[in-house]
Amino acid sequence: MMTEKPGRADYHREHQARAEAEARRLLARKAELQGRWLSWVAQELYQLSPPEFASMVRRELQRLAE
Repeated sequence: MMTEKPGRADYHREHQARAEAEARRLLARKAELQGRWLSWVAQELYQLSPPEFASMVRRELQRLAE
């Protein structure tokens, strides 16, 4: 029996809370790192895997920073 690969919406639902928590962790360091924060957060995002999750975290960062 073959199982279907979870869709994008399923992945998003499954990992949304973790992506938001990661974005909050990254944002919490902004005041501490000041001018170095942008390059630091870029490196942190680069290290996240899979790329779909990194994109979710990036979107959450944008949303939370508004």
